[in-house]
Formats: sequence, C-alpha cells, structure tokens
Amino acid sequence: MLDFYQNLPEKINPVIFSVDFFSVYWYSLMYLIGFITVAGLLYWRIYKKEANFSWDDIFEFLLNSFLAIVIGGRIGYVVFYNLNYFLVNPLEIIWPFNPSGEFTGIYGMSYHGAAVGFILATYFFCKKRKISFLKLTDFILPAIPAGYFFGRIGNFLNGELYGRITTSKWGMDFGDGLIRHPSQLYEAFLEGIFLFIILWLVRNKLSKHRGMISGLYLLGYGIFRSSIEFFREPDAQLGFIFNYLTMGQILSLIMISGGLYLINKNVKH
Repeated sequence: MLDFYQNLPEKINPVIFSVDFFSVYWYSLMYLIGFITVAGLLYWRIYKKEANFSWDDIFEFLLNSFLAIVIGGRIGYVVFYNLNYFLVNPLEIIWPFNPSGEFTGIYGMSYHGAAVGFILATYFFCKKRKISFLKLTDFILPAIPAGYFFGRIGNFLNGELYGRITTSKWGMDFGDGLIRHPSQLYEAFLEGIFLFIILWLVRNKLSKHRGMISGLYLLGYGIFRSSIEFFREPDAQLGFIFNYLTMGQILSLIMISGGLYLINKNVKH
C-alpha cells in the first residue's frame, strides 16, 4: 500500500485525451473547474444579497481578471524566475512549440505575477465603474481560495511544483526516483481549503470593515505560502536567494506586509 501511494504520481497520466497534436490536460481542466467554482460561489453571494453587486458586473469582472491573471502569471514567471533565459529567447515567452515543432503549451506561471495582474484588472475595472477597490476585493477574495484548491490539484496531476527530498512516509516519487514532499497537496489544503474556510466564515461579519477581508487574505496566503516554501523544491534555474530564502518566500513577505497594513489600518479606525 505504501509503495502504491509513494509511486502514485507516476501512475497518473497528465493528459486526459489527445486528438492529433491537440491534447487536453488535467491541469487545464482543474483550472477551469476552479474558475467555475469561484464564479458559482460569487453568484450564490449575490443571490443571497450579501452585497449590492450585479451578476453581470461580477461576471464581466471575472472574465477580465482571468485574462489579466494569465498574462500577469506568465510575465511574473519571466521576470521573477527566469529573466536571463527569456532575455536571450524572448519568443519563447509566448511560443507554445518546442524546437521540433511539437505543441507543448506555455510552461511557467507565477502566482505573484498573477496577483499583480489581478490587482491591475481590479483597479481599472473599479475606476471605469466608479466602484471602491477594497469593496470589490472584499467581496471577491473569500471565494478565490476555493479555486486555488483545484489549481494546486492540477499541479499535482501534472507532476510539477513538487517538494524537496524527504524521508517521511507521506513523500512521493515524482519521476526522478527520489521521495519528495507532495507540496502541491500541502498548498491545496492550506492556501485552498483552510484559507477558504477562514475567509468564508468571516466574510459577512467583517464586511463593514473596508479592507479587513482583503488584509486577512493577503496575510493568510502570504503566511501559508511562505511556510510551504520550506518544503517546496525551488526552481532549478533560480535556487535559493541569500542561500536560504526562495523567490516565493520573498514575494510572499510583501503580501504579508500588505495584509498587516490593511488590518492595522482597520484596527486603528
């Protein structure tokens, strides 16, 4: 049983089905399910009249922000994680084929880059619609971690973003013959399920404190992500920064600072 568990990643085919050169991956399906889940939760909140947003406005915002998240995630990976390589090979930022002409998709996304894309999309949407930025983020963010859960499961099924080598029995072999932390599952639980439960339970109790929920989101995600980074394998091309920290931890510290600022601002008022 233990052998089956530890070798489970090798038994999972990341491709659901293929037609000629076109393939559908579990990774893509999980992200789609995540998007639908977030949209469904926000629709439920509107149906329950938990905020005075219309579904048309929120759905338009979700579509706009989804595009911004994808673009921001890609640019963030290029800038934060592999800038030197892409300066030499700029076409590969958007080119989804390998040197043999095979379709491989675009590999490499950064959560923190996606977060910047989300912030920019939210800013311009709120400016256009004359909506309070923090009012919208306080409404949206409690549902977002539910989407992260499926995204991290997608990472697991895709056999990527695995953890560091471990001697623990709950480690898994992701194809290199070494037992590693299944850090994608840690993130699915903490950044996904646990953070969702926290924010969902307080979403209405703190709704009158503008920015408090957004601050809790930034603080919670930043703490969980920076903690899990101690188990996650750093990107090979980047390694450790200052011989100890990962890029994910440094960027998460910025999120923690932003969260503490918003929470402290509310407490003082």
